[in-house]
Amino acid sequence: MSTSFITRRQFAGACALPLVLPAARSAELAGGKPVTLVVSYAAGGGADVMARLISPRMAATLGQSVIVDNRPGAGGTIAASFVARAAPDGATLLLDASSFAVNPALYAKLPYDPDTAFTPLAVLAQFPNVLVCTPGFEARNVADVLRIARARPGSLAYASSGNGSAQHLAGALFEQLAKVQMTHVPYRGGGPAMNDVMGGQVPLFFANVASSLGHIRSGRLRPLAVTSALRCRSLPEVPTMAEAGVKGHEVLEWNPVLAPAGVPAPARAKLVAALGSAMSDPEVLGRVRELGGDVFAGNPASFIKAQQQLWGRVIREKGIARE
Repeated sequence: MSTSFITRRQFAGACALPLVLPAARSAELAGGKPVTLVVSYAAGGGADVMARLISPRMAATLGQSVIVDNRPGAGGTIAASFVARAAPDGATLLLDASSFAVNPALYAKLPYDPDTAFTPLAVLAQFPNVLVCTPGFEARNVADVLRIARARPGSLAYASSGNGSAQHLAGALFEQLAKVQMTHVPYRGGGPAMNDVMGGQVPLFFANVASSLGHIRSGRLRPLAVTSALRCRSLPEVPTMAEAGVKGHEVLEWNPVLAPAGVPAPARAKLVAALGSAMSDPEVLGRVRELGGDVFAGNPASFIKAQQQLWGRVIREKGIARE
């Protein structure tokens, strides 16, 4: 899986559209009614943070209001199903997380066709995970983790926020690439999982950089490697997985924005322009980088398809099922 990062000047080029289209204000989108960003997770989470960062900037470009509507549940499928059924006029959009690419393999049946129900508009930003451990854990680096795992197959455990979660899949891919067997310990949420790792009940956790950074800096968690291709700005002293000896382990959490299939080309162009303008805003860029991420470079549809293929393979080969 290959990903890359770009500057705000390059974002528009990646979308093949200028940041502000001359026609963007010549006619109101969807007859001027508010644009709704349907967020697949609860208020306060990463997807919600991105939605509230970009919505006022989108509104300024579009010249009409943009509303954030949280519809959490079922790993994002409730929100996705709602948007898939919405009118394709550009007034209802889905702001999801990387689970969008996982769910087609994780669920036996979805209430929408992920390949035909949506028009991808953008992937906003990518955020790496970081493999962290209990401060008192004997491993000082990834090489130590691999040595222990190989010496005692199945004895080494890692926590996650649940079966099929981003943390679980990061661990499953790690096992595959490193050819080790570990024990997955699912929790009902990232908070309880992280608390037990800090408390020493489970030694390892593939944490989101943003949620774990404060604990790392306070010494309550020890970082071993980040899961991005390049070192993380927030943790410059921590090696990448490739540097640590596990090549190919590039796992990023990301936020796609999608419209219902069939949205007219002019509406799509206006929305892509508004998203590009929002992501080029210095305050948005600064916040994203504070959280350890950066804006996305590339074709959103191609990236999403590649992610679906990657995680579909991992889920099938590891026999992962939704709780």
